[in-house]
Amino acid sequence: MPLPRSSPKRQSRASKPTKIFDPRAFLAKAGLGRTVHHYETKQAIFSQGEPADAVFYLQAGRVRLSVVSTQGKEATIALLGPGNFLGEGCIASDQPTRMATATAISDCSVLKIDRSEMLRTLHAEHEFSDLFVLYVVEHHNRTQADLVDQLFNSSEKRLARALLLLARFGKQGIPEPVIPQVDQGTLAEMIGTTRSRVNFFMNKFRKLGFIHYNGGLRVHSSLLSVVLHD
Repeated sequence: MPLPRSSPKRQSRASKPTKIFDPRAFLAKAGLGRTVHHYETKQAIFSQGEPADAVFYLQAGRVRLSVVSTQGKEATIALLGPGNFLGEGCIASDQPTRMATATAISDCSVLKIDRSEMLRTLHAEHEFSDLFVLYVVEHHNRTQADLVDQLFNSSEKRLARALLLLARFGKQGIPEPVIPQVDQGTLAEMIGTTRSRVNFFMNKFRKLGFIHYNGGLRVHSSLLSVVLHD
């Protein structure tokens, strides 16, 4: 007796391929609840005090995060590059407004993800939630390392570490030795010292061959010796 044939409807269902979620593709293009925006140098992506209703993913370019105190004093808290999230604190229900201002320091391409879409994707797609949790943990570790750096290291070491981080040494892939549009005042804010001290150490690093200026600030990996030296 021949085996019964499957109905065409069942064959269609069985042959339909399962769609695999790709986190990188999700972050690379616009879609439901996601829009790509382009910002020019010095243009604000979002400002401190604005409603926090979206997460941003930096596809290309550099961004400065800064805060202003109630007394009106401004400080740079981070300089971010491609692959970083911005404004991810909006996922927490107790952060209805932006805690910092994000400003482009070079031409940027940014993916804006609505808060509701971000939460839905985190719950529905394990690959994406794994990637995001890893980012949050690495960001937490970086924040702790920054605090230790501020508490125990000299301003010279703090500056050397900041320059190496900005040049992305130690990251996977090809380092980015050119640091665009970062003035000494911003570096001073980041490491908690004066602009004159930054200028002194930058001149010292240049004379030693650790950095040089040629179409932008270029950092040599030998600058790591300053960080490691006791």
